[in-house]
Amino acid sequence: MKLAEVRIETTASDRRVFRAAIILLFALVLGLVCTILGHVGGMRSYGDALSWIDIAALAVSLIALARGAPLAIREMGERRRYAASALESRRRIENLFQMTDMLQSALGYDDANAVLRATASQLLAGFGGALYVFNNSRDRLDLSTCWAWPEDHLPPDTVSPSHCWALKRGKPHVNHVGAAALRCEHLAAGILVLEIPMMARGEVYGLLCVQSGGEEGEARLDEIMPLAAAVADAMSLALSNISLREKLRTQALRDPLTGLYNRRYMEDVLERCVNLSERNGSPVSVVMIDLDHFKLLNDEHGHALGDAVLREVAGAIVGAIRPCDVACRYGGEELLVILPDCSLDDAVTKANVLRARIESLSDNHQCRVTASFGVASMPDNATKANELVAAADGALYAAKQTGRNRVVSADRRGAGTSGGLAAPGEMRPE
Repeated sequence: MKLAEVRIETTASDRRVFRAAIILLFALVLGLVCTILGHVGGMRSYGDALSWIDIAALAVSLIALARGAPLAIREMGERRRYAASALESRRRIENLFQMTDMLQSALGYDDANAVLRATASQLLAGFGGALYVFNNSRDRLDLSTCWAWPEDHLPPDTVSPSHCWALKRGKPHVNHVGAAALRCEHLAAGILVLEIPMMARGEVYGLLCVQSGGEEGEARLDEIMPLAAAVADAMSLALSNISLREKLRTQALRDPLTGLYNRRYMEDVLERCVNLSERNGSPVSVVMIDLDHFKLLNDEHGHALGDAVLREVAGAIVGAIRPCDVACRYGGEELLVILPDCSLDDAVTKANVLRARIESLSDNHQCRVTASFGVASMPDNATKANELVAAADGALYAAKQTGRNRVVSADRRGAGTSGGLAAPGEMRPE
């Protein structure tokens, strides 16, 4: 029932109760007056008439009481229900405020998921839920968390934006059950789901799905739709903040041109890998890469082509290394790859694979693209992080001196170096 209708009905009921109370009061006063007059000496001759008036007043009182009492009882019941509804609304608002406050402290998607599940268990009890968030390329939405979903109709792991009516319309969409219903392609048939796009600052960050079942599933879903929209709005701002924080973190750790990690991040990771190698006795290798004649390529073909070559070289490297390996832009056209738990011989083999992949890029740009490689490993060539990088740099210098487009490994400790380190102030050949 709408608020205006509730107010109209309440006002009419109040008037009926008030009229009944006035009639009852008038009848009681009339009966009291007649009783008093019956005991007055001068009015005893009118005793019969006063008695009938008293009886009539009593009858009117009983009629007014019979009509007014149920109205009063019903009115009190209605007011109790309204008070309970107001308390429930207040509780929901407090839970939403608490959810918003908790989401401000969420450091990532895991924290936000925990807050959402805890809030949904109170505000959306009896409903299943699922949260989808966009991946980095924004070409699909990945399932972030789900709860209370039917075992035989679990939500899909991914959702394509082109298959979701809520995302295409930019507004909530109810996937009704039935052959004639307009349903999203990613949902299984026979399941009633409300989908709400989660928008903040004019951009969609995710999708909230609320599932309802049972004979009164649609009625229950219509009832909680405003509340689900409020939960989605609160969650949208949190997803926006997390996405912005991830973007800033990525900008702080990665090189904007190549997408590889920057030198500061490389130094931290290398230090951790070296410490782990010392503790576990496992090897760790470093591959130093420098593009050949890169300055000449920029001078002859322009910096735009040079940037394109750097990006493609970075992609070729990332496509050939393991998930645990770390590729970084060391500076300029120099790149560095950290290979945890990788021996010197295995690192040399991997470097030769990278060299061939980089050389194959020459056909894409109608110019020669090659690189020289220096490989060093711990404990074969160094015992500290700075010594490991210096050994790889010395091997890279040797590769440049001996003809470029080749892989040179640093000699093992005590056997000299294959190429030697560049003397102080000496420029490495391009």
